[in-house]
Amino acid sequence: MLLRIESHQQARSPKWQVKETPLDLVKALSGLKTSDVVLIDCLTLWLSNMMFAKADLKTEQAKLLTAMQNCAGKVVCVSNELGMGLVPETRLGREFRDAQGALNQSVAAIATQVVFVAAGLPLILKGNPQGGENGH
Repeated sequence: MLLRIESHQQARSPKWQVKETPLDLVKALSGLKTSDVVLIDCLTLWLSNMMFAKADLKTEQAKLLTAMQNCAGKVVCVSNELGMGLVPETRLGREFRDAQGALNQSVAAIATQVVFVAAGLPLILKGNPQGGENGH
């Protein structure tokens, strides 16, 4: 895992600013300029962190969606689709899968563009393939 992280870090442009934000994405989205582009990588990890912190998921999700909608910059989110596999055996696994599905649906509802990627191939689910002007 350390090698993967190092490889990603070396591939990034030195112009990128990286903020490790395990829980407070709302704060990270505040105060941005219209010229800023934010990459949230990834919503699945954020949700996992929230669950382990025993946060109120509905409240935190609502705050995040509001922050995304009010963000001056462009927000690009990476997330995992967990609902296409087997039903998890454990209660926690099922709760996580269901919460991830609800989060993905909520983000997709406010997004100007949604792209599903499988086997490295993009499938446009919503929006203009050229990208939206103020896309989330």
